[in-house]
Amino acid sequence: MLRGMQKATKNWLGRLITGLLLGMIAVSFAIWGIGDIFKGFGSSTLAKIGGTEIGVEQFRQQYNDRLQQLIRQVGRPIPTEQARALGLHRSLLGQLLAEAAIDEEVRRLGLNLPDDVIAQRIRNDPVFRGLNGQFDRSRFDAVIRQAGFTESRYVNEQRKVLLRQQVIRTLTGELAAPATAVDIQDRFNNETRALDYFLLGAEQAGDIGEPSPEALTKFFDERKALFRAPEFRKVDLVILSPEELAKSITISDEDIAKTYEAQRARYVTPEKREVHQMVFQNEADARDVAQKLTQPDTTFEQIAAAPDRKGSDVNLGLVGKAQMLDPAIADAAFALQSGQVSEPVKGRFGTALVKVGKIVPEVVRTPAEVADEIKSTLALERARNEVRTQYDKIEDERGAGASLSDIAKKLGLTVRTVDMIDRSGRGPDGNPVPGMPSNPALFNGIFSAEIGVENDPIQLAGGNGYVWYEAVSSTPSRERPLDEVRDRVVERWRTDQIAARLKEKAAQAVEKLKTASINEVAGEFGSKPQFIAGLKRDRTQGEFPADALDVVFQTGKDQPGTTEGSNSQWIVFRVTGVTVPQIDMASADAKRVQTALVNAYSEEILSQYISRLQTELGATINEAALAQVIGGTAN
Repeated sequence: MLRGMQKATKNWLGRLITGLLLGMIAVSFAIWGIGDIFKGFGSSTLAKIGGTEIGVEQFRQQYNDRLQQLIRQVGRPIPTEQARALGLHRSLLGQLLAEAAIDEEVRRLGLNLPDDVIAQRIRNDPVFRGLNGQFDRSRFDAVIRQAGFTESRYVNEQRKVLLRQQVIRTLTGELAAPATAVDIQDRFNNETRALDYFLLGAEQAGDIGEPSPEALTKFFDERKALFRAPEFRKVDLVILSPEELAKSITISDEDIAKTYEAQRARYVTPEKREVHQMVFQNEADARDVAQKLTQPDTTFEQIAAAPDRKGSDVNLGLVGKAQMLDPAIADAAFALQSGQVSEPVKGRFGTALVKVGKIVPEVVRTPAEVADEIKSTLALERARNEVRTQYDKIEDERGAGASLSDIAKKLGLTVRTVDMIDRSGRGPDGNPVPGMPSNPALFNGIFSAEIGVENDPIQLAGGNGYVWYEAVSSTPSRERPLDEVRDRVVERWRTDQIAARLKEKAAQAVEKLKTASINEVAGEFGSKPQFIAGLKRDRTQGEFPADALDVVFQTGKDQPGTTEGSNSQWIVFRVTGVTVPQIDMASADAKRVQTALVNAYSEEILSQYISRLQTELGATINEAALAQVIGGTAN
């Protein structure tokens, strides 16, 4: 619970969940097993609890609204498969069933609210206020009509919401987090630890040698599934993306020349100079120093470094004229030769002497040098405008019954054949298939498609085009013989041997740390001692991943310990410091913890309450209708 509270107060999803009380209990329905086969109801009903039915169209509309809301939050399209994987449909259905369960209980208890309470709530809703800040009847009518409500239906929905809120507040409204619980949670969140430690890696494991034939065979036989060849599929693809279309677009020399002239500044690297300045409070001091610089053997650097200098030396580095904040200083610096010092210059921050060191001349790339770059840029810009047009043409042809190969030939597109690809987008060599869009939805689609059947296109990442695909054939998964994967088996055997040896050495090192210093033990094992402070449970640092931090925080002060770190290393450590924070109950951190705890208590109480209602009322789901709404198997 402590780690759950810690996460809930630190990420936006946690804050969202803990902010929606009914949303918190929605998951409970997925746990309680209400996904029974739906029987005895019409096809227009998706779920039922007690006497309340949730219609297919009602759920479809709310599901689409919820999906669009999530898309706006994340700022990118969410494919149907990803929405299913996120459990969006189950979360929404759980919420609707929870609301319906409370509505059923409200009716059983005979609870109601007078019309004037509902009317007052509506009049006070800022959404319905006009320009004068008062309730505007015409705005009210327009808003609810746009949302698909009649007045009577909207009033009825508001009555339900208020009654649900009264039930929930009765159960959870007076909850408070005990100070002791807040203190414990804050300690869990903010306790820090300091460690002396050293690392054991492959170097400390020593020479492993080669496995005997018997040992390798035994190792392979026990792990055959690790080396099994996956299913491969042969697939035809038509990729419609700006990059693909750009390959067939011709850019004239005239267009290249026009673009170069219009964007010439992009191909110019301005002159840069190494600039130093000494700034003085008044012009007289600056002129006094300038006079000294005319004397033999007196340099700018000597005066700037002198303890009694009247100005300050500022090294501006190697800068372009446009990068300098003071125009007067910039003009002076870019009028000098290398090694020269200026006359006193009145700048924004005082009078200055300016010296120029190294000068890097301006570089202008010629039209010939940038022609290919301009050509690629123009082709890509034009291709982006063509993607939607080509998409419509392809879909029109598919609607007319044309095959993918015929469509590609007619529109001048390329059908690409990938002979072997697995579910992760890799070829038989274990490497990603070159040029293949890295899109899990595409890989899933290829392996869920029927052989020889065309499929609907999948949008590429970022909305940057589409890909049409047809699975041509399948090579089933098979067991590989040892000879085929011998090198991989030997590599895996050696990795396991190193891991086992390091684990053993780490345990030995911990025993030695009980009577010796970290320096002595680290030296004995051929490693070097290190120190780290400020470790927290939720903040991975350096070689300490999350699992390693769990072990660190289970180890007492001055006690040694060991844990597996990152990059297959083992960490041997001694806890040298434990800092437990003192919480201020009036602080913002304390209030966040209090809110998280109250939400957790509320969630538990509401879950138990809804669980009882569900048991009494019974709930069933039309899984076939649910799958139809979300476009696939309703997992």
